[in-house]
Amino acid sequence: MAAIPGPATQGSSAGAPRAALRSVPIGAPAADSGDSALEKAWGRLRQLVADYAVLAVLDVRRAAVQLAWLVGAGIVIAVLVVSAWMAGVTALIAYLLAREVSWPVALVAAGLVNLVGAGLFAWRLKAVLADMPFAATLRQLKADPPPPSGERK
Repeated sequence: MAAIPGPATQGSSAGAPRAALRSVPIGAPAADSGDSALEKAWGRLRQLVADYAVLAVLDVRRAAVQLAWLVGAGIVIAVLVVSAWMAGVTALIAYLLAREVSWPVALVAAGLVNLVGAGLFAWRLKAVLADMPFAATLRQLKADPPPPSGERK
């Protein structure tokens, strides 16, 4: 005998009603409530849609938590990278001052290092963003053939 949820309720220890389990033998025919086949099919379809909706909500919730972790980790990583970069530029300035280079020359050297770093980052970002976002989805919606391999739009 398998225990399945039934319509009967019994009081809980807190006084609030809770669902009780009723025993039905496995393989026993379900009680016929007089519903037509169409009503049963409609009920099953509604339950299937509800199950998919619950699954979608759970997936969205999991994705939101993962996104929050990614954003948080990205912020922490960015702070650490900026701190390391600043320490490196400061070390360069200290090295130049120890070699008895004037302050203005040391600061110009640090500025040039920052500009070179920014230029390298922008060059890499341009290569990453060369592909249009959702290109495959848009191509499917427009029914365009995929571009030949190695060719970018």
